[in-house]
Amino acid sequence: MADRPPTSDRPQTADGPPARYDDLRALFINCTLKKAPEPSNTQGLVDRSAGIMRAQGVAVDVVRAVDVDIATGVWPDMTVHGWDSDDWPALHRTVMAADILVIAAPIWLGDNSSVTKRVIERLYGDSSLLNDAGQYAYYGRVGGCLITGNEDGIKHCAMNILYSLQHLGYTIPPQADAGWVGAAGPGPSYLDPGSGGPENEFTERNTTFMTWNLLHLARMLKDAGGIPAHGNQRTVWDAGCHRHFDNPEHR
Repeated sequence: MADRPPTSDRPQTADGPPARYDDLRALFINCTLKKAPEPSNTQGLVDRSAGIMRAQGVAVDVVRAVDVDIATGVWPDMTVHGWDSDDWPALHRTVMAADILVIAAPIWLGDNSSVTKRVIERLYGDSSLLNDAGQYAYYGRVGGCLITGNEDGIKHCAMNILYSLQHLGYTIPPQADAGWVGAAGPGPSYLDPGSGGPENEFTERNTTFMTWNLLHLARMLKDAGGIPAHGNQRTVWDAGCHRHFDNPEHR
């Protein structure tokens, strides 16, 4: 990879992407309530996005959160806080290995699933960790979300997820959400025969745009070495160097 031309030297054309992405890694966390091998409509949409990434050589991991033992709480390891077991520390290592994180979530009662909330809470529990530059550990990574359901609520659920990810330190590209919902009221889900979900042009377009925007921004951040470490370093702030704020200890 060392002899690969810089991204900026590769012209963007309609025939191919402006860069290579085969050194990137992505993680999709499917927050369905259904344990494997039960079919997941959310997984159906994940497969579309993950397929685009894999076609570009991206290493893609997909985890169905309900299939692993994620304890409830907001600490890095809940076995230290009374739980008998907790698979989150192992899953979090996969999170930290990924340049791209996509939270995929079904809508229940107009909101994100309880599994989605638990995953975000556990991400929050590790958000105080720092990287080598003294920034919060999620800096330099990009995040997006996929939403499925059979009633309205995509934008509401996406707002909650994308706000949470950026608050924890993830960078959110343009149009970083996509989803599918059927008609209001009981009806077919995304993968059900005759639903129209897999053929929906609006969903296909938004999923494609989201996926490529995640790839482009992850490429830019990786090439740049992450977010510049200036004015955002927790280690520097804790040392008393409060840029733009008077500090009585620094005269």
